[in-house]
Amino acid sequence: MIKQSLIAAALAVAFTAPAFAQTATPGIDQRQANQEKRIEQGEKSGALTKREAANLEKRETKLANDKAAAQADGNVTKAERRKLNREANRDSKAIYKKKHNNRTAPPAK
Repeated sequence: MIKQSLIAAALAVAFTAPAFAQTATPGIDQRQANQEKRIEQGEKSGALTKREAANLEKRETKLANDKAAAQADGNVTKAERRKLNREANRDSKAIYKKKHNNRTAPPAK
């Protein structure tokens, strides 16, 4: 009786765990957090103007919306992950370019 319960529990975990893993995007989640910190730091230091920061935040919001759309059906495919990573790469490059251009703002307090 206990043996059957354990087998049933193991099978339930085996079939449900992959479903959760397929919608997880830990790499994208971490990149989003890092990029948000970079934008925030750029605002504080004055490396980003308010307009530049707002534009970068808009890009990050689009990435978050695209990630949510990819997760909506319960399965994030390789193609969707590739698209999200390309978008995160472009956003990262945009952050770098905006932080290192010749425009500056007074540092935030």
